[in-house]
Parts: sequence; structure tokens; C-alpha cells
Amino acid sequence: MNILYHHRTRGRHVEGVHIRGIVNALRELGHEVSVMSFPGADPEREHEGSASAQAGGAAASGGRNRLAGVVTKLPGVVFEVFELLYNLVTFARMSRAWRAAPPRLIYERYSLFLFATVWMARRRGIPIVLEINDSALVERVRPLTMRGLARRVERWCFRQATGLVFISTYFRDKAIEAYGDIAPSVISPNAVDLPRFDPAKFDREALRAARGLTGLTVCGHIGVFAPWHGVDAFVEAIANRLEHAPGLALVFVGDGKTLPAVRERVAGRGLSDRVLLPGRVPHDEIASWIACMDYAVLPNSNHYGSPMKLFELMGMGVAVVAPDYAPVAEVIADGRTGWLFPRGDASACVERVIALASQAEERRRVGKAARDYIASERQWRNNAEQLLTLVPTGAAA
Repeated sequence: MNILYHHRTRGRHVEGVHIRGIVNALRELGHEVSVMSFPGADPEREHEGSASAQAGGAAASGGRNRLAGVVTKLPGVVFEVFELLYNLVTFARMSRAWRAAPPRLIYERYSLFLFATVWMARRRGIPIVLEINDSALVERVRPLTMRGLARRVERWCFRQATGLVFISTYFRDKAIEAYGDIAPSVISPNAVDLPRFDPAKFDREALRAARGLTGLTVCGHIGVFAPWHGVDAFVEAIANRLEHAPGLALVFVGDGKTLPAVRERVAGRGLSDRVLLPGRVPHDEIASWIACMDYAVLPNSNHYGSPMKLFELMGMGVAVVAPDYAPVAEVIADGRTGWLFPRGDASACVERVIALASQAEERRRVGKAARDYIASERQWRNNAEQLLTLVPTGAAA
């Protein structure tokens, strides 16, 4: 089946990982997939790679990327007007693409104010499935100014689409509560490329030796240093308890606004030998860092998200101490594939991390179960097969 994947993101970091995961899985299932990206974006390339790869990408699309960067910094209402105007761009691009190679299915990563694809698909009788990672119904990093209009557009899209893929049950419940009778839907959390995240591919002891972690129990974290992820608060809270776990080291991979403050706090407490902060690393090096970990911690999340790194950690056989938000609890069974603590309770999180530092057999048992769960249910192929169940039988032939 000829499938057109459309998105309006810049295709970087987690967005790019998700897009590549779905696209490659659909291709592995035997479908032809073309990707229509935001001008200048190329999610099928890993922009976090080498300097030469980054330079090559910049040379090819530097002007368009700079324009995209300027647009994202516009004031709220102006930015949202640009989002609305992007429907005109979509009309033109889709019309050209469909004349050249009419798709049998459109799969779109839903974006606020974007309705052109749904409208065109309905007119031409082409099935369209929307993947819902964002919504006018939830609190967003970027505040929403024209919320009323965004919700009206969203309601129409959710009702007119052939099918909807939500990343969590919480997300779908919010949509049904607000919009009533929406299109048929499935719940499809994030997933992982399991052959890539395979602990057997790494020399764990050599990696730990190279990073100064030999003989230590390692609790890790992969992600952005941002206030809502709670890394800075967790480091502050556990600093006073590390004396109760003398063999425990923390490895927090990533960067962001709160990283400088965390570095300063770690240095000020004299914990630089116990807390390793390597900063951002290319996505193709993430698995090597996870290979050094005995278990991991997710200090905070949100009510609707499906953290990508949770799946990558579990895929490597590294179980996670995580807050009991509904989307996280859909993935982690407490005491079986990970450990849950009451969300917002930093002390409970810290105490669980400290306790597990001396429970090697528990960490191994739960880590193995986490990888088994990912292998059976949360590979990208599972997500691709699930989304295709929303497509009418005749169209998928």
C-alpha cells in the first residue's frame, strides 16, 4: 500500500525518533511510505550525529531551518496565525504530491490548527489516520493564545478523520470528554527499535571503566533538563541521602535550561565523583550510556505524555523508578516491569532509588521482565500494525 506520512514538526530529537520508527516499521511490513516534512526538516536523518553530518544538513537546508527557527520565536498569536496559514502550504504541496502518486492512506502527526490534510482526504475519499501527540486540551510548553479556535479546528479533525492514534488513555479520555463522538481510535504509547537497543551488543564493563563507573551501582536518567522533568529537584533531594548508599552513582544524560544549575549544585556539594553529567549525546550513543546503568529514574512526567526514554531504557533491560501518572502506569507494572511512586512525592522517589541500590537481584529480575514486555508489545512494528487496524479493509489491500 502506498502511504503518505505527513508532519509539520522540525523532525528533531524525540520527534525524529518517533517518525523514523513508524516509517521504518511500515516499510518492514511491506508498504511504500513517502514522508512529507516541514520545509527544511529531514526526520529520516539523525541530526544529532557527527559534526560532518550536521554540517551537511545545514548546507542543504540552512536557510529554511533559520526561517523555521525565527517563526518558532514569534509571539503567541502571531505564531498561531502562521500555523493557520500553513494550511495553504499544505494544500499546495499535497495537491502536487497526490497528482504524482495518489496515496492509499495518509498518516499524519497531528498539529494544532492543521486541517487541510483531513479536508482534502475527505473530499478525495482517502483514509486518513491522525497520530495525537499534542492537543488544545492539555497544558503545553508553549502557551496557546487562540485556544477556542484551536479547539474548534481540533474537534472537526478528530471527528472527520478515519482513525485516531492516541499516545495514552488519558489523552483519549480528555478528547472524548471534550468533543464527544470522535473517530475510532487506538491507544499506542511510544516504542523502541529493539535490535538497536540490545544490551548484548555492548561491553558493559569496558564502558563503565571508560566512564569511571567500575564497581559502582549506577542509577541513570536520559532526557531534557527542564523544570517539568524534575531532575534538578531530584538531585537536590537525593544529595542528602547518598551517604546511605556509598556505592551508588548517578548518571544523568541530557541538557537543557536547568543543567547549569544542577552542575553548580553537584560541584558545590562535592558530589562530582558520584553524579556524572555528560550533557547531550547523539541518539546513536544513547544505548551505550544505558548499558552502563543498573536501573534508572524518571523523577517526573505529566498526565498525558509517553516518555520515549522510558521505552529505550526498558528495552535495554534497565527498569525504571517512575511517577504513577496514568500513561506511565500503562507501561510499567509496579514491581514487575518497573517501580512506581506517588507522583509529586520526591521523597518517595528518592527512598525507592536508595533502597534499590542494595537490591541487585530485584534490579535484574525486574529489568529482564521490562525487556521481555518491550519485546512482546512495544516495538515500532507493534505500533504500525495497530494503526493499520483503523484503515478500512478495501483501502489496505
